[in-house]
Amino acid sequence: MRPERVHGRRRGPVPAVMAALLLLLTACGSGSRDPAPAPSPAYSGTDVMFLQMSVAYIDQGDQVVSAAARRAAGPQLRALAAELAGQWQSEGRIMRRWLAGWQQPPSADPDAGLHAGHGDLHSLRPSDIAELTAAKGEQFDRTAVSLLLGHLHNCVEVSRMEVTGGRYPPAKALAERMTATRQTQIQRLLALAA
Repeated sequence: MRPERVHGRRRGPVPAVMAALLLLLTACGSGSRDPAPAPSPAYSGTDVMFLQMSVAYIDQGDQVVSAAARRAAGPQLRALAAELAGQWQSEGRIMRRWLAGWQQPPSADPDAGLHAGHGDLHSLRPSDIAELTAAKGEQFDRTAVSLLLGHLHNCVEVSRMEVTGGRYPPAKALAERMTATRQTQIQRLLALAA
């Protein structure tokens, strides 16, 4: 069938071609938009607690390792202190970034009692830091090793809590690495204490 001529123009397949072209352009246009962001993996209260408590322990422990890196008589203790300082700096940066991304504070409200019963046993107190500051020579090393042993044990307990109860895969993986690393460091400290 031949298309009719109307005022010197053909009528017939033109509207169909125009419709197909319009459909093609519309489809191309919608494909060029950025896709909706994928939802981020869910996190739980255990993940938040792990990060907040770990940040607090890093801040506490840093007081011991910074002093030990400068003042320890034994080179092995100085080396371990420097190693811990570097690891804590890296871990703390990651943890604070995750908490900020989740719009959670870097530390829990102390009045809320959210972390009651978790990690109180080996939290470093001002009196511990005062004792370390006053110690000299071998006594300084013994005090630093004792404080770090208790502190790292507490860090391991908090990491294990995350491994068994956390929900956010990267936080669980970090906790697993931290557990293994801290256990090795505890063994090194026990050797220094012997």
